[in-house]
Amino acid sequence: MTTASFQRGFAAGILSALLVIGTGPAALAQSQRSTAQKPAAAKPAKPAPAKPAPAATGRAAPAAKPAAAAAGAATAARPAQAATGPGGASLVSSFGDWGVYTAQTGRSKICYALSQPQDRLPKDLNRDPAYLFVSFRPAENVRNEVALVLGFTAKENGPASAAIGSTSYALITKASNAWLKNPAEEGQAIATMAKGQAVLVKTQSARGSNLTDRYSLNGFSKALEQARKECGV
Repeated sequence: MTTASFQRGFAAGILSALLVIGTGPAALAQSQRSTAQKPAAAKPAKPAPAKPAPAATGRAAPAAKPAAAAAGAATAARPAQAATGPGGASLVSSFGDWGVYTAQTGRSKICYALSQPQDRLPKDLNRDPAYLFVSFRPAENVRNEVALVLGFTAKENGPASAAIGSTSYALITKASNAWLKNPAEEGQAIATMAKGQAVLVKTQSARGSNLTDRYSLNGFSKALEQARKECGV
């Protein structure tokens, strides 16, 4: 894995750890993405990122709760998310269906734009909360890392993709997490998201169920811009 990919995995690991327990155990940060991309290699890349599920279950802590906003506040922050985000991260602002959060791990600051799915299919399946987020970790020179917390254990090497309009990106899954299979596509994916209306994430659970989560992109561009400013990138 390249240094850039290693750093991206490290950053996502820290964020996932924050989502799960409110701290950033760097030791757990590096194994998931590397392991997912190179099953034979035992790299510490991000077992921690693998689960920002509900804190009570060791996965992601519920965050971003859409709420009503004042009319005409499309460009202004609105109370659409919880004031305290995953792992105790602080809500900076919210735009549409996206929230901007910051957290501190040691001397390093991490910033991210995060959203939860508007629709989850099939509706009759019980799953933990899911998240789509783009994170920044200046201290590690990590920017624009796109990651997902699925809310369930995905099938190892199973089919997984994220589609924005007619453009689709392959995902790689590990446990209950997912990332773009090709990290080099992150910039392009973010640009596509900025122009799109929704992201359709299609995956397969360890039990073989085909699952789809739809994330609204309303407010994404403004949330991403704010997250960048918070981390000075």
